[in-house]
Amino acid sequence: MIPIKSQEEIEILSEANKIVARILKSIKLIIKPGISTKELELIAEDLMKKEGVTSAFKGYQKYPASICTSINDEVVHGIPSDKRVLKNGDIVSIDLGVKFKNYYGDAAITYAVGNISDSAKELIEVTEKSLYTGIEKAKAGNCLFDISWAIQSFVESKGYGVIRDFVGHGIGRQLHEEPQIPNYGKPHTGPILKEGMVLSIEPMVSQGTWEVEVLDDGWTAVTLDNSLSCHFEHTIAIMKNGPVILSKE
Repeated sequence: MIPIKSQEEIEILSEANKIVARILKSIKLIIKPGISTKELELIAEDLMKKEGVTSAFKGYQKYPASICTSINDEVVHGIPSDKRVLKNGDIVSIDLGVKFKNYYGDAAITYAVGNISDSAKELIEVTEKSLYTGIEKAKAGNCLFDISWAIQSFVESKGYGVIRDFVGHGIGRQLHEEPQIPNYGKPHTGPILKEGMVLSIEPMVSQGTWEVEVLDDGWTAVTLDNSLSCHFEHTIAIMKNGPVILSKE
């Protein structure tokens, strides 16, 4: 059953997600060649502390870090490390979640590191646009997989692959609630969307195959063909007049 949130709950979720947006905005300013992903995590942890929130990720199913930092062919769940130093031309996805007043915020952005190739720029642009294409379908009365199909059809029309092994999700008092939201599917199928649902929609897109494998660390997922991958995520609330993005300042 997909939880329906009260207006009060949505207001708290909005606060939580605005905190996520502020932290991601601050991280963007410090991403540059030569910085390690561990440094990014330490900065994120300091910002969380200043905001009065805790990491939603650290310790979740034994995940060892406070943020996910996925570079180039890493799709999701890259673990911050002193040994992973960003280089000019890299792209890095930062996935960040917080817990605030017993509710969760969650968002992800892929950033350019220095000067990146035109093909990498296009991948980022297509993935971000696919997110907003999916969000447009998050309206009361539509079906859940209308979101999925909107993302898939847009991405594949541009010649890219939609990652199928990882999904978006409902969010509230739990980081992951019902429903699961795949980034592919048949339109006009799935549960009917209703006012008060809060969803984290997160397309992951590759320049090549949609197939992935998980590395020996048990977390980091990479594209099977080592093609570049990109990840964007917003948390939205379905309201009377349409979807409202909560993870924006």
